[in-house]
Amino acid sequence: MLKEFKEFIMTGNVIDLAVAVILAGAVGLVVNGFVSDIMMPVVGHFSGGMDFADMKTVLDPAVGVEGEEGYQPENAIYYGRWINSIINLITVGAVLFMIVKAYNKTKKPKAEPAPAGPTQEELLAEIRDLLAKK
Repeated sequence: MLKEFKEFIMTGNVIDLAVAVILAGAVGLVVNGFVSDIMMPVVGHFSGGMDFADMKTVLDPAVGVEGEEGYQPENAIYYGRWINSIINLITVGAVLFMIVKAYNKTKKPKAEPAPAGPTQEELLAEIRDLLAKK
């Protein structure tokens, strides 16, 4: 059983998957950094300086003073964070689209199949016609 497990782990597919997962995590960090540090300030600039992450609808306001006994924090729906997530999704999709498009350009184009020759029936008819002429 240990030998089978070793063979399974050492197959190319498992190694490729592990590398892909690690790279995906790294790419995710880069894209999230790009969105939060570059895209969102630009979007905030063009939207009048608003930070989407701070947008919320307060359902219940905070009660008391923070740090004191009996304090209850506010209960709010942070819809701005959801807007940030949508912008993040669109940006990630665009980046992945560009990566896949660039990768597809590096692949060799497939050779077009040779045009189909005459069928067996057409060849036999041609032979028959040649024999009939003799």
